[in-house]
Amino acid sequence: MTTDPVRWLWAAVAVGLWLATIALVQLSRARARRAAAARSAALAPAGDAPAVLVAFASQTGLAEELAWMTARSLSDAGTTARVAPLGDLDLSELKAARCVLIVASTTGEGDAPDALSRFVRQSMTAPADLTGLSYGLLALGDRTYADFCGFGRSLDGWLHRSGAAPLFDRVEVDDGDAGAVRHWQHQLGLLTGSTVQADWTPPAFDRWRLVERTHLNPGSPGGEAWMMAFEPLGHAPAWVAGDIAEIGLPTTERQPAPGSREYSVASLPADGRAEFIVRLMHRPDGTPGLASGWLTRDLAIGDEVGMRIRTNRSFHGPSPETPLILIGNGTGLAGLRAHWKARAGQTTGQTWLMFGERTRAHDAFLDTELQAALASGALTRLDRVFSRDAGDGRYVQALIAEHAADLTAWVDRGAAILVCGSLEGMSKGVHEALEAALGADALLSLTESGRYRRDVY
Repeated sequence: MTTDPVRWLWAAVAVGLWLATIALVQLSRARARRAAAARSAALAPAGDAPAVLVAFASQTGLAEELAWMTARSLSDAGTTARVAPLGDLDLSELKAARCVLIVASTTGEGDAPDALSRFVRQSMTAPADLTGLSYGLLALGDRTYADFCGFGRSLDGWLHRSGAAPLFDRVEVDDGDAGAVRHWQHQLGLLTGSTVQADWTPPAFDRWRLVERTHLNPGSPGGEAWMMAFEPLGHAPAWVAGDIAEIGLPTTERQPAPGSREYSVASLPADGRAEFIVRLMHRPDGTPGLASGWLTRDLAIGDEVGMRIRTNRSFHGPSPETPLILIGNGTGLAGLRAHWKARAGQTTGQTWLMFGERTRAHDAFLDTELQAALASGALTRLDRVFSRDAGDGRYVQALIAEHAADLTAWVDRGAAILVCGSLEGMSKGVHEALEAALGADALLSLTESGRYRRDVY
């Protein structure tokens, strides 16, 4: 055991920073719970009827949004409702609710949202005693993944095995399918005995105008990447780093019904515009992707689009004093950029970016801006790899292994980790590298405390 007073001092400082980070996370969660309770109270009709619990398991914010719409529909029909994150509930609270409506997202190949890590580990490993509980389940997924609605189906099975009784068959939604959502509305109407409005849709799109489009990687061996900027028309939107924009697609022969695509917002309201990094995708027959082709090819400077920016709490950053590690690849740089921009000019904790792309000559996205961020202190450290370069050939997860000791030291000082980019390859590789560097139990603890968050697609 050391007797060096300087070492004891630094150890005390590290412990103090760690305790402060935990306190800030708990304070943030308490504020969110109070805000949700106040919002739920505003939905409650007069009377003493027991409230229906509406719980959500959300990765990008859509499940939370649909949960609040569900609660509003119940309230409009005279049924008291309260809304809560499923991951914040213990088994006794769930059973005491007697009736619960759950909106649950699946992320990746059948995984639960990151915020559900503790709930899955502590509650879903074995059947519980939920006899007397009735439930309805709206499962959100995407059929392009093999395990469609995997978490929703697992949750449904666990509730069955635990003795809970379904109010109706599980409703599955493929990529926001309006027909499936209307079926959920129909079930709500049967429960309340009141018709739920037919056009139960997310808030209307606002008007935005394309003002700039810049090709970021001419000559790249990968797909074209474009920086796009839109200015709001007639409104002053507010959002924070980590939020997501939903852009409406025009109705065409290829897109006969209204649709939309989601993109990580790479800017802040102070910039006066919403910015994105869009990769031009191609279908198997070589034709441009529906959304990316329209945005990067067909849309002209000055054209208007419909867009709304949605809160994505699961990818919001920590307090400015908290050290922050940003990890991503490709167009995932967009979702990380807003976080380091939010720290510019502030007294902040250190910020470290690890990023991977194909070639340094063509794919060093935003290099001038990154160097300026390093010079100004908005970024403390920048490490990049380029998988197609001779002499490099590494992916971003290699940086985690290479700098494992430094990364561990940052985490010991209370750092949070945000990961943004491709689901295939990158997110799995990064997760495995973080487990190897920090330990599986430590990474699980970071997930459950909100210090490890992902926006992968």
